Amino acid sequence: MTIKKNLKLLPNIPQCKSTLVENHYDLGSQYRCHPFRSNLILPFLPRPREERIVLRQNIRDAVADAVGSESLKSLFSEWDNPIFARYPEVAVDVSSGQAESLAVKIHNILYPYRFTKEMIHSMQVLQQVDNKFIACLMSTKTEENGREGGNLLILVDQHAAHERIRLEQLITDSYEKQQPQGSCRKKLLSSIIIPPLEIMVTEEQRRILWCYHKNLEDLGLEFIFPDTSDSLVLVGKVPLCFVEREANELRRGRSTVTKSIVEEFIREQVELLRTTGGIQGTLPLTVQKVLASQACHGAIKFNDALNVEESSRLIEALSLCRLPFQCAHGRPSMLPLADLDHLEQEKQVKPNLAKLRKLAEAWHRFGRAVGCDDRIRSPQQSAPPCEPP
Repeated sequence: MTIKKNLKLLPNIPQCKSTLVENHYDLGSQYRCHPFRSNLILPFLPRPREERIVLRQNIRDAVADAVGSESLKSLFSEWDNPIFARYPEVAVDVSSGQAESLAVKIHNILYPYRFTKEMIHSMQVLQQVDNKFIACLMSTKTEENGREGGNLLILVDQHAAHERIRLEQLITDSYEKQQPQGSCRKKLLSSIIIPPLEIMVTEEQRRILWCYHKNLEDLGLEFIFPDTSDSLVLVGKVPLCFVEREANELRRGRSTVTKSIVEEFIREQVELLRTTGGIQGTLPLTVQKVLASQACHGAIKFNDALNVEESSRLIEALSLCRLPFQCAHGRPSMLPLADLDHLEQEKQVKPNLAKLRKLAEAWHRFGRAVGCDDRIRSPQQSAPPCEPP
């Protein structure tokens, strides 16, 4: 046929495809051929639905791969958009010296400091600020720690600082002073509960508590396992801080909380025993939360006035803490405000007006002398005589 002969005349198109569609009409047959259905012209011709879906997915993948490339980023940074103005650059490149031109120094970003416990010993109390904070000077230079004077002005949150002091003291008081002979593990102080607390547990939890009940005594828990029920345990002793928390709640007219705290404590220890197979030597999280609540309620509050002597004693006690930079709940206890070394007024060089005036006169005379030389070299042009320099 003529169509097949025409297809043979297209050897330069490697992926040429032909499609013959035969439509039967009353007057005969009609043939349609797409000889140029190649990858070069394919976007301009209709495609099947499945092929369009695959093509769109391939385009999305190609665009996603190109977004992360450095070449596309550099092209976008150099492109001058004719429609939308480019958004302003707000980032500051400290390494290029841009920070020196800022009017306000952002000390906690541009001048970060790494606090150490040794720095607190160099703190000097200035005064209380707004009955909430204590302004102090701290030395961030290692060779000057412990000496008088400091370069960093900081604000200490008086509530967070006292809360941290109280928490670490409560943790120390929660353990027995004299450890049993042959035991290298600290034992929490416990208190007897009469009548014992009835706690419902699963069979697996009861089995784990039975296997480790001797170890749990170091955490202030004493269990009784009645034979009448497989899902019941009796708690005869609990940590002393739980009883103190119960007394504080009842004093405020609130409901009892001991049972809920003990249930949470048991779930925590059973989960640890299931995953680790042993009692951890650290302070249990449930006990720490109870002590943190007690430390918060008894700490110095905002709007409590402190004189310089009381503030100094507070900072001195804070310097003896193991974690002096955060309160009992993890919030920061101090904040850097300004570095006095960076706040010193920079010397601005004043322009020498007399020297600038002489340079301007010399440049003016040099320009007139050059113009005079040009006129001497072209005698055809009539020009007035040159003035002596």
